[in-house]
Amino acid sequence: MSSANNLVDPVRLRVRGSGGIELVADQYGPADGPLVVFLHGGGQTRHSWKQTGAKLAATGMRVVTLDARGHGDSQWSAERDYRRESMVEDLIEVLGQLGGPAVVVGASMGGITGLLATAVPGGEQISALVLVDIVTRPEPEGVARVLDFLGKHRDGFDSLDAVADAVADYMPHRPRPDNTDGLRRNLRERDGRWYWHWDPDMLADRAEDPSEITGRMEEVARTLTIPVLLVRGLQSDVVSAEGAAAFQELVPHASMVEIGGAAHTAAGDDNDAFTDAVAEFILGLGD
Repeated sequence: MSSANNLVDPVRLRVRGSGGIELVADQYGPADGPLVVFLHGGGQTRHSWKQTGAKLAATGMRVVTLDARGHGDSQWSAERDYRRESMVEDLIEVLGQLGGPAVVVGASMGGITGLLATAVPGGEQISALVLVDIVTRPEPEGVARVLDFLGKHRDGFDSLDAVADAVADYMPHRPRPDNTDGLRRNLRERDGRWYWHWDPDMLADRAEDPSEITGRMEEVARTLTIPVLLVRGLQSDVVSAEGAAAFQELVPHASMVEIGGAAHTAAGDDNDAFTDAVAEFILGLGD
């Protein structure tokens, strides 16, 4: 799996979320393959999963990578509605259009969406769940660092080099890229400046009580009966060893894979190890 280099161009899909909002996704692999739906983290896009999507598609899986509302090429909410409940409803609507059942793989924000979606009507479409560096009790300092980064630079950047510097400061465990062209897919150019490819108002109404969301997630986690995989970056400041252990107490049947060279952005930090872990988990579901 690690040596696969099949980066076939995906098919672009346009689907509808809650309230009719238009969402954009990429589909890799055969249309009749086992369905795997990927949900990115806050401030990311469906392109975060490009290499994993292509590699899993090469094994016969139907992989759909979705831009969340307000992210990437998906529509921004005119009402600035980026509540977790709305993202859960988006996922349920999309799964209905794709035709389940589906394995849902979610990183950070996407993992919370996937977890909460298992407990609402339509959640039975989720046959298995992969949580990428997110647990029911994440580390407050790590979460604050993520939110601080997402809340910066609303006025944009004057160059791609400035973007690269900001990303390198946020992710010091990764080498700063010499070629900044890869950053373009996460940005929009307007009036000579570069802006993140997501709605900055996503954070405007995110004033939820941390204890309330933790309680909701723990309540749902206790009810999980579907197969679950937790992928943790060993360098993550969001999911600690203690947080992972607490999650496994709530979900005793959950498996866990730890990636040594990865932080919170596990899929991008070591894509080969991440893809291998997800592939092994999904292929093992039929055993």
